[in-house]
Order: sequence, then C-alpha cells, then structure tokens
Amino acid sequence: MKRLIGSLTLGVALSVSPAVAEEWRVNNFLPETRPESAELEQFVAEANAALGGETELKLYSGGSLGLPNTDTLRFLPKGAVEMSLMWANYLGRDAPALSSVVVQGTIGSIDEFEKAIPVVKEIYEEEFADWGVSSVGYVAIPMLMVSVFCSEEPVNTLEDLKSKKLRVWARDQVETFTKLGVSAQIIPQEELYVAMKTGVVDCALYPALYAHTVSLQEVSKYASFLYPMASGPYVIGVATDRWEEADDSFKEAVTKAADDLWERTNQYDDDMDREMAAREELVSQGLVWGEDFPEADRALFVDSVTEVWADLAEEAGGNAVAYRERVLEALGR
Repeated sequence: MKRLIGSLTLGVALSVSPAVAEEWRVNNFLPETRPESAELEQFVAEANAALGGETELKLYSGGSLGLPNTDTLRFLPKGAVEMSLMWANYLGRDAPALSSVVVQGTIGSIDEFEKAIPVVKEIYEEEFADWGVSSVGYVAIPMLMVSVFCSEEPVNTLEDLKSKKLRVWARDQVETFTKLGVSAQIIPQEELYVAMKTGVVDCALYPALYAHTVSLQEVSKYASFLYPMASGPYVIGVATDRWEEADDSFKEAVTKAADDLWERTNQYDDDMDREMAAREELVSQGLVWGEDFPEADRALFVDSVTEVWADLAEEAGGNAVAYRERVLEALGR
C-alpha cells in the first residue's frame, strides 16, 4: 500500500510540474562588456517576455560555447546552436563575397552610411540564404573612430608606423597597410592584450570606444586617431529550416524584439560624444592621447583602402563585384 501511495503521489507531482521550456541558445562572440552584448541581453529578455515561457532564448556571450566566429556558416546550418550573432567581415573564408560588401574605411560619414545600410542588409539576406541561414535581426555598429595604440612611443604618421609591427583584425586592413609599407598582421581581440604585452606587435589598430573591453590601456602608452570607420551591421542568424519550422507566435516574438533592437542601435547622433568620453576615460587611466594622423596620411589611407576594396571584389569573384557596385550606387559614387 505504501508503495502504491508513493507511486500515485509521484504521478500527481509529475502531472502538475511545469513543462520544461524549449531552449534556444543564442551564440554571441562579443565580450559581455561590449555595449552590443547589453543590447542583445535586452533583445533576449523582450523576446522571452513575449514568449511567456514555452520557449526560452538564452544568451551565451564571449564565445562561451566554443564556436569560432569564422565558422558560423558551418555550424549554424547544422544546428550546433539555434541562433547566432554573425559579422560578415569574419566570414570571408567561406563566403569571400561577404568580405567586399563593406570594406572598413571606405565609408567615412554618417550620411553615406545611412544611404548604404538598406542595400547592405539586402545583400546579407541574399548571401546568407544561399548558406541556409535566415537573417532574423540586426544590431547596428556605431560609426567608430579607429586609432593606433602603441606600447612604447607615440606614432601619429604613416611614415613612423612603417617601423612598427601593427595589429589589425581583417584581411582588407592587412592589404591596405601593406600597400602603405606597414607590416600588419591579424590578431584576434582575445589575444591582443598578450600580443601587446609581450611585444609580438608594437601597435594595435582599435576603436577607442571599445579599448577598455580588452584592457588595451594597460598595455599601451600612446594613441592617435587615424580614420573613421563604418561597418555593416551584425546579423542575428538562424538555420533557415529551423526558422521555417518554428510556430508563428515564436517568429512574431523574436521579430518584434529584433525590430526594437535595430531601432535602438541604428542611432548615430551621439557617436562622437561617446568617442570623446572614451578617450577622456583612457587618458584618466594613464594613456597619452596624441595628435591625429595628418589629413594627407588619412587621405592616402582612404585611397589605398578603396583600391583594396576593388581588388578584393575582383579576387573573390562570384557576386562580389556586383555587391560592391550596388553599394557604390547607393552611395552615389
């Protein structure tokens, strides 16, 4: 009898226990300290509130799932994770055409950038669809001011930079600085601190706005502004077959939260104020902020990166040249 009562009690308990929510893992390769990560947290919270517990998005930031951002087009369609942040410039190995949609440094004003964004989003949707990935949301990247951070002595001319080993984060930057006679190598941001501290590189290309997220001020003594940089937005991707299988209420909740995310981040009016505040904070921590690179050097950089944009598009082949032409048309060039 005791066994029977125990079995009945267990059965009742199980029958009234709440169902476990289906979890959708959201892979975010950016550090938790990045402002975009905070925006993604809000996106997840808003989507979950609308879903009401049947399905739950869970954000994993800082690459904590161990999924390399360069492999997104490989792991996402296969279901290694349900949803992932993507950045086109990291995906050029598998989708070369994506690397030449927006080459950083070729768009230097908010007015130009706002003209290009709708076309860039269209191109991303088309390209990702070919990989079995649906673009379900976007996170805008601020118009960044890219500076040269150096460990031992100030550098604010291209001539002085020629004697330094420079860290960059994308191939187009390697090609551009090579044209300018500067030795540049790609070092991931998670390895940047050690590379600067141990002398693997003397200087690093990095936006002041985000320098604190990798503690760059601890291994740099000097910094100088080089060029403004517009980037294509981050994309929130889902395997197309998984997205199509999802019910309408799930899609509506995610889409609404994603639309709100884009609306919040696609704002650029206070970008310069945030840049100057970031510089002041770095200076308060001991960094010496030097004179900007001369206008002539900056113009030379833009000329070089524009040539590289054309070269990379030709090299990539496929849709790359057409993508570049569509962006240039949107810019009115």
